[in-house]
Amino acid sequence: MAAPMELFCWSGGWGLPSVDLDSLAVLTYARFTGAPLKVHKITNPWRSPSGTLPALRTSHGEVISVPHKIITHLRKEKYNADYDLSARQGADTLAFMSLLEEKLLPVLIHTFWVDAKNYVEVTRKWYAEAMPFPLNFFLPGRMQRQYMGRLQLLCGEHRPEDEEELEKELYQEARECLTLLSQRLGSQKFFFGDAPASLDAFVFSYLALLQQAKLPSGKLQAHLRGLHNLCAYCTHILSLYFPWEGAEAPPPRQTSPNPETEEEPYRRRNQILTVLAGLAAMAGYALLSGIVSIQRAPSARAPGTPALGMAEEDEEE
Repeated sequence: MAAPMELFCWSGGWGLPSVDLDSLAVLTYARFTGAPLKVHKITNPWRSPSGTLPALRTSHGEVISVPHKIITHLRKEKYNADYDLSARQGADTLAFMSLLEEKLLPVLIHTFWVDAKNYVEVTRKWYAEAMPFPLNFFLPGRMQRQYMGRLQLLCGEHRPEDEEELEKELYQEARECLTLLSQRLGSQKFFFGDAPASLDAFVFSYLALLQQAKLPSGKLQAHLRGLHNLCAYCTHILSLYFPWEGAEAPPPRQTSPNPETEEEPYRRRNQILTVLAGLAAMAGYALLSGIVSIQRAPSARAPGTPALGMAEEDEEE
């Protein structure tokens, strides 16, 4: 009997099954199709077999870490949310997916990872509280730099030099995108009728993050909340497919992972890496703060005895 497929993704928060855009999209697609996944919701990407989240371990042991490739694999396994779509609807799916990536994704990145108030009070706060020590000291900052690099790629070479002008342009295009989505959805339950498709999984992941997070700076969030059919659409999917999932507070840090929920090779590797990172951080702090200093002790030897040149470490209480 083949091993079950396993999905590793970021844990839930803000009333959502996952706080990560890509993880939420894959989780939602899997729920739409009923794919039999063993889901590991974690807050330490080092516990993933790829070192990133989301990641899928297939029944044959292959590891896939790109959201679109994960969904493509699920389709190959006969879990296809787009099976009943017409050729016209398939073309519309591609068009709207491109619209989301070009117009809405840059503003989502800016909202959660670039806007100073939102990053400090919401994004960094959640990840720092959820991640285990010592990852919570440096991983949120590294993730922010990665997202800022991704934003630069999305904006391209023709973006305005002035940051305020760029922000104004991005938010204007995002508001137009949300309005267009609202008009396309209309009074339907899903974008192509009464059954969800892959487009719904991605649209939901974008909108739900924006709707659910308590943002101190929520310019685009205010516009979304004025589009009542999109808000009802998100609430409907949450209540229907994720009735018992999501939490307002981040999950407690796991100081000693449960052996039954984590594979042995990755647990041992992660324990070693975490200990080494902690020791390095403590040693660096001790050296920088002067608690520990390294000095070359004067040699005290009898005349004619060769010098051995040792460095001694003096620890001050």
